[in-house]
Formats: sequence, structure tokens, C-alpha cells
Amino acid sequence: MSDRTSQVYPTRRLRLDPWSTGAVVIAILVVLPILAVFWFAVTPTDNIWPHLISTTLPRYLGNTLILMAAVGVLTAAVGAGAAWLVVMYRFPGSVWLQWALLMPLAVPAYVGAYAMVDLFEFAGPVQTLLRDTFGWTRPTDYWFPAIRTRWAAAVVLSASLYPYVYLLSRAAFREQSGAGYEVARALGVGPLGRFWRVGLPLARPAIAAGCAVAMMETVNDFGTVDYFAVQTLTTGIFTVWLQGGNLGGAAQISTLVLGLVVLLVTLEKASRRKSRFFSSARGQRPVSSVRLTGVRGWLATVACLIPLGVGFVVPVIVLGSHSLVASEWVSKGLTKALLHTLVVGGLAAVLTVAGGVLMVYGVRLSGRQLPRLLMPVTAIGYAAPGAVLALGILVPLAALDNRVADAVLAVTGRDPGLILTGTAAALVLAYVVRFFGIAQGAADAALGRVAPSLPMAARSLGETAGGVLRRVYMPLVRASVGSTLLLVFVDCVKELPATLLLRPFNYNTLATRVHEKASLENLTEAAPAALMITAVGLIAVALLARANR
Repeated sequence: MSDRTSQVYPTRRLRLDPWSTGAVVIAILVVLPILAVFWFAVTPTDNIWPHLISTTLPRYLGNTLILMAAVGVLTAAVGAGAAWLVVMYRFPGSVWLQWALLMPLAVPAYVGAYAMVDLFEFAGPVQTLLRDTFGWTRPTDYWFPAIRTRWAAAVVLSASLYPYVYLLSRAAFREQSGAGYEVARALGVGPLGRFWRVGLPLARPAIAAGCAVAMMETVNDFGTVDYFAVQTLTTGIFTVWLQGGNLGGAAQISTLVLGLVVLLVTLEKASRRKSRFFSSARGQRPVSSVRLTGVRGWLATVACLIPLGVGFVVPVIVLGSHSLVASEWVSKGLTKALLHTLVVGGLAAVLTVAGGVLMVYGVRLSGRQLPRLLMPVTAIGYAAPGAVLALGILVPLAALDNRVADAVLAVTGRDPGLILTGTAAALVLAYVVRFFGIAQGAADAALGRVAPSLPMAARSLGETAGGVLRRVYMPLVRASVGSTLLLVFVDCVKELPATLLLRPFNYNTLATRVHEKASLENLTEAAPAALMITAVGLIAVALLARANR
């Protein structure tokens, strides 16, 4: 009877699906550094949280919130305003300005900070020209705004980050129907009224999303605020951990940073939760741009040239003038930094994109609940500042490194040294975790565009799951994967906080080389590496411009 029953109702065995297992493993590896930070925060060996609250934490938090608010307002105004002008109007230079306005993305904010201080400081060319022109000899003879201030840092950060808002706003304005604007114009609503009453409400979700990204990058920034001597939560992590030697205190500040980022993302999503925008017709009429002539046309050109000049032209000119007399071009240190950047950034980009594709494909293939629930969580790495990830990666890897080295020493009698933290492996892992959200989102969108009938047909012909991914999906999503690979590589090249904390001793990348020279007030020798970073960033900007035509 029991044998017959077992034949009718076969026992369900737990079968390990390699694709869902792989997706879960990738998700755990990405999320573990964040969990480690929380663990260090709740189990500190020396709880200095009360001391931080009564001394430096209010200053860190206040400066961070003020910078976030200022950058949010400035990037929204500049990005949305420039997008509105290039979409709605035709004026001198508008054709090339709509792409040139993306170019500040190629210049990291800390590079812009170095150029801005060099240009406007007391010994810089601007104040020197003023003194020579008017005969001033001392600082008390005239007034000039201080450069190394919180507000100057906000301007530099906004000039570097406004393209995030501009790119999304421009796409939102272009997708709107021209009928709404024609009705508003027929009712006597002027240009400013059409912007406030029609264009801005419809583009608000895109503007809010761009501002959220800019504000998260502001929280992550270290090079700019450190150079401007503005103490933020990120600089506080460096101070408490490296100078104070207190891991628990740094972790507690890190949890506050993560809380701010989560709150920011939550508020951004909640602000547009009940907003719904639909198109009233299938073949909606696109927006017709209006030609601006005379003074109004040139005013529009100047309005677009100002952020482009501050975010790209001025830094490149300043750095270019310094690089002409720099001996750094023939330095072995620069060559090594370039090689390290290419190797580490390239390896991290390949691993990040490959992990994103494998995870998304595994989740889609398995259909199991756990990988599907974990996939959105892996995007938290992009929201976490590099200093926070470094904290969650370095300490666990160092402990693992020491255990492995002790075990090898006990068995072989030879000390292998630190395999993970003594090499660039920890740096690669930090890049993978930091930018995994970009790769995962791009892979999800790319694989989702492939018609389900194609992989189904391949499986019906006997193709394996791996073969379907290799022979069906990859040829169709090759362009998207290549674009994502380049974008992740460029972000790895520009990343500074995680690189400073996780690089091995005497191991420089282009970003740390620039920071090292600029921290010594030697902008001339920092210029070559900064220009190399900018050149790499321009490739990504060209790619973005091509993708958004």
C-alpha cells in the first residue's frame, strides 16, 4: 500500500537550481558590506556616539543637509531650465548646446574644485588681475568672496551634477504632447506660464529623480568638500575611522548616511506616488520649438553657456594651462596610476556587468521568490557612499585575510601575506558593489526587451539555459551591455572615497593621483591625471548623447 502510494504521490525533493542559486549568491555578496556596517554600528567596542552627538556630529549633519538642499535646488533650476530652453526653443547654438550641456559629467566634482580654487584664490589669475588693474596691494584693500566655503562647494558640485537632471528633464519635455502647449497659448498663457503650469508639472517625476541622484552623489562626495574644508558626514567617516581609530563610531556615522539616502529615495518616490500622467492619443503631436531671435535668442544662448562654462570649459582650460608645463606627463607614477586605473576599473566593470546579467537572467529563468525579492535590494550599493562601502568591505576582508594567512603559515610554514586587502582585490569588490545597481538595472531592461518567443523556441529545439543566454540573448543585448560596461568603467575611474580607503599601500589610480597632488597644492602636477579622467569621461558623455538622440 505504501509503495503504491509513493508511486501515485511521488516525494517532492528539494532540487538546487544553479541559476537561482547563483542569483542568490551574487545578491548576498553585494548586500554583505552594508550588513557589515550595521553590525559594526550596533556592536562598537568603544561607543563614542554620545560624544559625537555633543561635539562634531551636528556640524557634520548640518553641512551635509545644507549641501544636499543647495545642490538639489541648483541642479533642478539649471538642469530643468536648460532642458526647457533646448527643447522648446531654437536659438543660436541650440543644436550643439543640447549635447554640449552633458559634457560636465566628464569632469569629476573634485577636479572642478581644484580648478575653481586655483582660478579665484588670492594668488590666482582673477584676483591678481584685479590688483594689477586697480593698484591694490593687500587683501584689505578690496572685497572678494571667500572661495573655500560651503556655498562655493555647492556651486562646484551643482555644476558637475546638473546633467543628471538635464538628461531626464530633456527626455520628459520631448515626450510631452504639443497639443497642451498650443491650448495654453490659445488661452493667452505666456512662455513662463506654460513652463510653470504645463511643462513643469508633467516633468516633475523626471526632475525629482535627477535631483535625487545629484543629492546622493553629494552625500558620497569626499574630494570636493575636503578641498573646500567643509566637514560633512563623509569626511567625518574618514576622521573618526582613520584619525580617531574608532571603527564603531565610523560605522554609526555610516548608518546615518545610509538613513539619509534611504529617506531621500523614499521621499522622492512618495512625492510622485499618486501622480499619474497618460497620453490622450496614440499618435500625439510632438512639441514644436519656437525660434528666438535678437536679444532673447542670445540671452538663451548665454543662459546655456554659463553652466557649461562653469562645469566643463573653465576646469579644462585651467587644467590644460597647468598641464603645459607639468613634468608629470613623463612620470613613472602617472604611468603606473593609468595602468592601475585601466586594470582595476576594467576588471571591476566586466565583473559588475557579468554579475548583473547572470543575476537578472537567473531570476527570470528560475521564477523563484527569494531571488526575485533579493534583486531590488542589490541596487542599494549605488545609493551607499563609497566611504560606507569601504568600511563594510575592508574590516571583514582583513579578518578573513589574516585567518587564511595563519592557516597557510601553519600548514606550509610560509607566510603568504595579505591576499585580498594587500592587493587590489578589495578595491575591485568595492567597485562591483558600488555600481552593481547600474548593471542590474540595465540588464533587466535589456533582457526584458527580448521577445519571450525567441528563448522559448531555442529551448524547444534542445538548447540549454546557458546556450540560450549565450546564443540568443547576448547577440540581441550586446549594444546595451557594451554601453553599460563603459558607463561602469567610467564611474570606477572617477570614484575617489572608496579608492582612498581600500587601495593597497603605494597603489595609486588616476583619481587618487589627482587627490594626492592637489592636496599638496600642486595643481600643475595634478593636471595631467585630471585631464586623463576627463578624457575617459567624455567617451561616456558621447555614448549618452548617442543613446538619447
